[in-house]
Amino acid sequence: MERRSFVQGAGIAGVLAAGIAPAVHAQPAIRWRLASSFPKSLDTIFGAAEIMAKQVGAMTGGKFTITVAAPGEIVPAFGVDDAVRNRTVEMCHTAPYYFVGKNEAFAFGTAIPFGLNSRQINGWVMEGNGMKLLREFYAQFNFINFIGGNTGSQMGGFWRKEIKSLADLKGQKMRIGGFGGRVMEKIGLVPQMIPGGEIYQALEKGTIDAAEWVGPYDDEKLGLNKVAPNYAYPGFWEGGAGLEFWINNAAFNELPADYKAIVEAACSHAAIEMQARYDARNPAALKKLVAGGTKLFRFPKDVMDAAFKASQELYSELSAKNPAFKKIYDDYSAFRRDANLWFRFSEATFDDFMQQQRL
Repeated sequence: MERRSFVQGAGIAGVLAAGIAPAVHAQPAIRWRLASSFPKSLDTIFGAAEIMAKQVGAMTGGKFTITVAAPGEIVPAFGVDDAVRNRTVEMCHTAPYYFVGKNEAFAFGTAIPFGLNSRQINGWVMEGNGMKLLREFYAQFNFINFIGGNTGSQMGGFWRKEIKSLADLKGQKMRIGGFGGRVMEKIGLVPQMIPGGEIYQALEKGTIDAAEWVGPYDDEKLGLNKVAPNYAYPGFWEGGAGLEFWINNAAFNELPADYKAIVEAACSHAAIEMQARYDARNPAALKKLVAGGTKLFRFPKDVMDAAFKASQELYSELSAKNPAFKKIYDDYSAFRRDANLWFRFSEATFDDFMQQQRL
């Protein structure tokens, strides 16, 4: 019997039963470029984009390749949004709060001071209304978002001198991103927005008095401890800093359905890998920093209280004048209220007990 007549007569069930696989549709060859907002030296954040691209290539047998570019190779670190919007590149990996100057609602893609922690962010985005609300907002900018990782709770930055009271904060110039800068400005600090690859030089030259980035592993790589010996905690402006992949709407819609699913899966995989790297590498890095002379200090209560009060005032002000911010914040804050109630009886009490033990 000829193979063609056998296939036509037996149908798909018979073909599979006979062990004869029909031809699989050919996957198209696609080449994309991704612009990152982060320097190559950071294998945590920049590495997340590389992980995502590698997964896409592996799951498509090399048919779909994504080339990852560092800041300056195609566009600057803070130019990735327009690059995706205009399809200069098909996608980017960034911290959405870098773009609060265009609309404060961008902050919710990363973090707001005294906001959700990383677990809670994932809950709000993936199971709450977070993703729906963010995509509604991003639609006007011509891109779609996918989760792109989380740093976990961050440190409070390296300072030339220890902050012992709210008065010590007045007039200090600090590299700080997103809403953290808005809140700190309200309590006397002078915020500066500087890309990750330029922070060390600014701190070394005295252009700034302090700089926050992420946490011990990344901060050590940037060498910030060499020019500012005092290391603050907690980074209350980023209780869990989310990153995102942004993809040009037209570029994403042109993908076949299986490629769309592959991209989403690869982004999720990269997001998990990124936070795992931080959780695994930060402890050893912190020990190394302290052994090398870095002095840890906790923000005093009057700084924390003043910052919290300023953050609530800021959110009220923005909700009154920015409908996009208010719509997202109302949902976000309701989720935060319930999430904190649950964590109070679960994660927080367990963590508090365990951190008092000497194991």
